[in-house]
Amino acid sequence: MSIKINEIKELIELVEKTGLTELRLETSGTKVVIKKEGPVMAALTATPVPVQTVESQQPPATAEATSAQEEKKLPENQVTINSPMVGTFYRAPSPEAEAFVQEGQIVEPGQELCIIEAMKLMNTIESDFRGRVLKIMVENAQPVEYGQPLFLMEKL
Repeated sequence: MSIKINEIKELIELVEKTGLTELRLETSGTKVVIKKEGPVMAALTATPVPVQTVESQQPPATAEATSAQEEKKLPENQVTINSPMVGTFYRAPSPEAEAFVQEGQIVEPGQELCIIEAMKLMNTIESDFRGRVLKIMVENAQPVEYGQPLFLMEKL
């Protein structure tokens, strides 16, 4: 069982609202530690099971503001899916495998879009909605930053 990015976002918001400086959560072999250091928060994840995926988020304020500005320029039915972490972007589960998605493909909620490797952990990025992949904005095996647009999507 993996923790979804939305669940991690909720935990980060909880830490921000309550004034806690650290939150630890362990569930089904997945451990999440969220530490607040000054105005920037970091979510650290570790998992003892190598096949399990964990999604994490490290939200600096500047990347969040940039993403919001980019989203405002898009038509109402288009959104970008941004990287929730710093890492390496992979379009497929292995070098010889087919890519998770192609441009023009329709995806369903929960469908895998890519993998971001961060500190030797493979983090699966899934779609939160039904939509069409308009553009893949990152080349395979390229480094990505937090908040960097990965996909341009059209909501259906």
